[in-house]
Amino acid sequence: MTHIFVSTILNHTLRSSLSVVMCLTIFAFFSLNTPLVASAADVPVLGSQGNIAKVKRYPDELSELPVSANTLNRISARSAIVIDAQNDRVLFAKDPDNPRQPASTIKVLTGTIALKSMTGDESIPVSREAASRPSSKMYLDPNKEYRADELITAVLLASSNDASVALAEMLAGSEEEFARIMTLQAEHWGATNTDIKTATGLTAKGQTSTARDLALIFREAMQYPEFVARIKMRSMKTDEGNTLYNHNKALWQIDGTEGGKTGYTNAARQTYVGQFTRDGNTIIVAVMGSETMWNDVKFLVQYGFGQYRYISPHEAELHSGDETLPQADH
Repeated sequence: MTHIFVSTILNHTLRSSLSVVMCLTIFAFFSLNTPLVASAADVPVLGSQGNIAKVKRYPDELSELPVSANTLNRISARSAIVIDAQNDRVLFAKDPDNPRQPASTIKVLTGTIALKSMTGDESIPVSREAASRPSSKMYLDPNKEYRADELITAVLLASSNDASVALAEMLAGSEEEFARIMTLQAEHWGATNTDIKTATGLTAKGQTSTARDLALIFREAMQYPEFVARIKMRSMKTDEGNTLYNHNKALWQIDGTEGGKTGYTNAARQTYVGQFTRDGNTIIVAVMGSETMWNDVKFLVQYGFGQYRYISPHEAELHSGDETLPQADH
């Protein structure tokens, strides 16, 4: 019995000793700041801790970025697109190839073709047909002639319908023939889903364009310095002393606006196409069938520029260690 008791005592003592040794070992690790595994400082962390969205990058070969259903529902426009003006990469798209009446946004073609075809000093007669067009208009007098430069600027700023038809008749003999030229020009610029029937954009059977086409047309128009100089003007004074104001309120309301064209008819609803630049990035926004156009445009501009944090960062940005990038809604 005695040897059994002693054996039990020894086993208990041995286990206690091992426990003490383990405790002392663990204590030594902590007291000497010797980590059992690699410290947090040794583990590379991308972006902000716990937020992988902040380091997400879309692959360069992705030509159209995904958009969440929630984001699509933020705008009233039936069709819209935001593209990078340098490479046509689609930053936002909502049914962008849906053919719709373009309204006065199509006057981008009217004005550009006139600028390319005239010196600006020509005297333009006004037919009674041209003078009869509804507003917006300059109320041109059929008994007078007007400088081409004045009429072109009025088309682009104040969306003058009578000036549009007067220019069309001067250049092509009729509005119908000029509309065919507009369609060919659009196709040449890659806008292959555009079919123009009028120089004004007033509702006409079979006249259609798309948000994507409007963006492509505006991108090409912005390559012409004479177009750029006019489309960004806030107002103009006619030779008769009247002041016409630019319909593009974005010039006053949205930072980075470089120019744009508005439109409205009952059939088209509100339409818009314009270009914006911020921090070295340039985007083109086009909307069709909108009920709250300016809200839509403001949202799309903010959203479009916001996507640059997720695409094609510059080399300096890759090594900046920036961990404060805001998140996008995807």
